[in-house]
Amino acid sequence: MDLPRIFTIRESGHRIHNPLTPDKFATLGASLRLPAGTRVLDLASGSGEMLCTWARDLGFTGTGVDIGSLFTEQARARAAELGVADRVDFIHGDAAGHVADRPVDLAACVGATWIGDGVAGTIELLERSLRPGGLMLIGEPFWRQTPPDEETAQGCHATSTADFLVLHGLIEHFQDLGYDVVEMMLADQDSWDRYAAAQWLSMRRWLDENPDDEMAPQVREKLSLEPARYARYGREYLGWGVFALMKR
Repeated sequence: MDLPRIFTIRESGHRIHNPLTPDKFATLGASLRLPAGTRVLDLASGSGEMLCTWARDLGFTGTGVDIGSLFTEQARARAAELGVADRVDFIHGDAAGHVADRPVDLAACVGATWIGDGVAGTIELLERSLRPGGLMLIGEPFWRQTPPDEETAQGCHATSTADFLVLHGLIEHFQDLGYDVVEMMLADQDSWDRYAAAQWLSMRRWLDENPDDEMAPQVREKLSLEPARYARYGREYLGWGVFALMKR
């Protein structure tokens, strides 16, 4: 059980596996106005940066679950580095279907709604772990502007224009599912640049160190295509945000 190898090669140098910066995550955590001792479940927790820094800065506790073995190791190391290993733990496993052993105050899936086959299913999954009146965090892409054609959508790593909504449509979707949107933090083009461009350096360094690896041709192809494709499509059309929800 693990992530596809290309993903770990591409993002091995990331602490945050989405287009938010550390400053944005810090601002988001503070904006939720939750007390020290808040118990968190973070599904698809990646390298654990959100949970570890919020434990350090805000006094939260909790558990992260991620299918990536490398990222889980990095999360545990980060918890030790920040001195919060007694407050957070990280489980290597499939986040899809994972339910906390007791209700949590904050349930999150930041950028991996495929674990619930989309937004609605992920909200339903998170709700199973959330105490009544608790907060939910969903990270999800949206169109900054609607792509003019399917080629543009596919250049943003979507299968079609229908994969994502525009921002107001996404917010209305949350509302239609019975949730109030009570806070949000959006990526901007600079934070997108930091997320995307860091992948290129990781891929290049991996290629230099592993020229004869069976994955080298695939990594080389991605490195050859991704910078221009991102500049042409993703940077202009694709948005991303984390949305705080409370059930009505």
